[in-house]
Amino acid sequence: MKTALIIPAYKPAKELLALLDQFKENPAFVPVVVDDGSGAEFEPIFSALPQGVRLLRHPQNKGKGAALKTAFGYVLESLPECGLAVTADADGQHKYEDILRVCATAEANPTALVLGSRKFEGEVPLRSRMGNGITRQVFAIASGVKVYDTQTGLRAFGREGMRTFTEVSGERYEYEINMLLTAAQSGMPILEEWIETVYLNDNASSHFNPFKDSLKIYLCIFKFCASSLLAFIVDYVLALLLKGLTHAWPAAASVNFSVVVARLVSATVNFTVNRKMVFNGNEKLGKAIAKYAALAACILALNLALMHVLTGPVGLPFAVAKIIVEITLFFLNFVMQGKFVFRKKAN
Repeated sequence: MKTALIIPAYKPAKELLALLDQFKENPAFVPVVVDDGSGAEFEPIFSALPQGVRLLRHPQNKGKGAALKTAFGYVLESLPECGLAVTADADGQHKYEDILRVCATAEANPTALVLGSRKFEGEVPLRSRMGNGITRQVFAIASGVKVYDTQTGLRAFGREGMRTFTEVSGERYEYEINMLLTAAQSGMPILEEWIETVYLNDNASSHFNPFKDSLKIYLCIFKFCASSLLAFIVDYVLALLLKGLTHAWPAAASVNFSVVVARLVSATVNFTVNRKMVFNGNEKLGKAIAKYAALAACILALNLALMHVLTGPVGLPFAVAKIIVEITLFFLNFVMQGKFVFRKKAN
């Protein structure tokens, strides 16, 4: 079994040639380089690629995600001998030995996504250290899966992974976080191999914009939160209205009725939006409804218990208690929906 070494390249430097030179004598790898619209100025680099490298071209720059998907499609269609794919960056940040080690782990776990994760030790640019640290925490909240290095470009997986990742949305740097989210939601194992942290010239060759591209990544993740916020607004407003309409009822009955009815309505809104627009789950509707209903019942039970405690013995006003309870249960509900309810099945 061979491995397709996929390298998306946009305005590459000589480090690309140095990396490929190390694979010239390794028959287990088929290098696939995607020129992502680098322009005539960089033609000397691509003309000097070692013999045997498959060169794919985008006439104009489309983005790293688009380049990766172009390569995945080529491998699936034209390289049946490649049972694995490994993606590496063109800027020399991934060492030959680390690529081999990540591939060995992927070969032993062909259904997993294997990441070459950096520990960010030594002299690391501040934007890289902070950016990865923040994204790491946000990703853990969004997916329920802990990944130390969410921005690594060194990743290996089998042909089923290629098929799955070809369908992932995103054309630029947000595509890489979408890959991780898809893997987490589909139940694909995510394994990590520690690799050396390499930054050349303070990472000057990177085309990653720490502001613009990070915003795309965080917006991609926070779309999960928008649906939950919408459901919270529906639930909160409706609960207050119902509480006002039933103020003459016994206190416990009023709270129960207001909370239950509001939650049923908001849950219907949340399920519809999450399934169609957020998680894009392809699980059968009946099964998704059953799992969502089970989760909703658990959340509702916790909601009621906490509401009675806060409005009873603690003595908080209903409106204040409602906010506290919703914030407390938000993260639990958020993670459980993404990981278990709308889990996408790998094609």
